[in-house]
Amino acid sequence: MIDTDEKMREEYDFSNAKRGPIIPHKTKKTRITIYIDDEILDAFRRLANEQQRGYQPMINEALKEYLEKSRITVHEGMLRRVIREELQAAA
Repeated sequence: MIDTDEKMREEYDFSNAKRGPIIPHKTKKTRITIYIDDEILDAFRRLANEQQRGYQPMINEALKEYLEKSRITVHEGMLRRVIREELQAAA
């Protein structure tokens, strides 16, 4: 009687096989390793559990929100400075 592994080797050729998914992900995401403080991670996991969602998308959303607010703050600050300078120059 032929062993299952031996029979499989006879039937299939895996010499050119590649690990991982055949179809690439369509999302624009990159897998990275990142160190996050334990209390931050615990807080996101707790919130995710309460909201029954994933904690990683929540962290991603929080980072996007931070970047958007930072961009607005920079532009708003610049606008205020320009207005102040123009008002002083006109006075």
